Amino acid sequence: MDETALNTLLASLPVSWWEAGRDAGPTGSGGGAFADERTARRFLAALCAERAGPSRPTDDGPHPAMPFADLSPAAVFVRDPDGRYVWANHAYAHMYGTTRDTLIGRHLSDFDEPDDAARFLALDEEVLTRGHPVRHTLVYQRSDGSPGHAAGYRFPVHWGSRCVAGIYVDITDYVHALDERRRAEEDLRALRDHSGLPCLRLSADGVVGEASAAVAEVLRVRLRDLVGHPADRHLAPTPERTALHRVWGDLVGGRRRSVRTSAVIVDGDQRRRRAWVCLSASRHAPERRPHIWAVITQLGLSDEAQSPLTATQVRILALLAAGHNNVDISKALHLSRQTIDYHLGRLRHRLDAPTRPALVARAYALGILSPHAWPPRATTATHPRSPA
Repeated sequence: MDETALNTLLASLPVSWWEAGRDAGPTGSGGGAFADERTARRFLAALCAERAGPSRPTDDGPHPAMPFADLSPAAVFVRDPDGRYVWANHAYAHMYGTTRDTLIGRHLSDFDEPDDAARFLALDEEVLTRGHPVRHTLVYQRSDGSPGHAAGYRFPVHWGSRCVAGIYVDITDYVHALDERRRAEEDLRALRDHSGLPCLRLSADGVVGEASAAVAEVLRVRLRDLVGHPADRHLAPTPERTALHRVWGDLVGGRRRSVRTSAVIVDGDQRRRRAWVCLSASRHAPERRPHIWAVITQLGLSDEAQSPLTATQVRILALLAAGHNNVDISKALHLSRQTIDYHLGRLRHRLDAPTRPALVARAYALGILSPHAWPPRATTATHPRSPA
């Protein structure tokens, strides 16, 4: 095996390696194990102290650096032009469920199916004819009969005579993971497009990456005018918007995985409508900022632009929804009966609800009270035990 072929093989190894001269000085390295030459020299000095010294190359056998390939987690082999294994490492033999001693000297057709063996021999011949390395991926049959996937290089070498060497990394698990991810994405797109759910995929900055046709219909905009633009421009400047911004920071920062909240959305005709939204964070990798999926689970009535209710009025509605009478409400809020009557009169006028049951119904329909909480509380309440 000549020096050029050896360097070609070592350059592809997914391990760290070093080559030293007779003075124990580094003459070559790969894999990025040491950041500086001083550290490499210290390692080589310690290595030479344990051994008699660097091995000298011989002409009648494999290069002394071949143990690097022998112990590599990558699968490495050398075959003659006829397809017989001249050398292989343990990782390559493991791919076929056998040992390297069983493999060496045997023909590749003893381990591969006839069609695969013919394909691999044709590739060997192409490499020898062209005379330079070829990078590619291949499918092979594993020892359990399942298909395996490998990626790497195949290149000509001199091993007594002209041979073909290959170095491959098994990527079967990686290919399976990609297939599962692709199927999951296809299922998610099918759910998005055919379920009728108004949903959005937002970046950590709040920009719409994907959107269903249903959400474009709810917002009365074209889909192409929605994707690529900030979703915030469709939110009315209400207390709910402030609360949503607060929980958004928790989702992006990883402090929460999902949250259910409400907001007042503004459609393309500038009409307001209250919506209940489920927000869920989705991360592809720990170091990446998440995407946020927003699904509108419920739409309320039109929300007219008006000054928000006072905290006292919201507390009165929450207590009213819980079944309390005026005496109970006045005691709970430490207000006089006359003050409670005054606020109830104002609420009937503002919400256009003539009776107490109608007041409660309107409070839920307009999203003033959360439909997912008991005891009743405001949609914008920051604490589960806080009524407003």
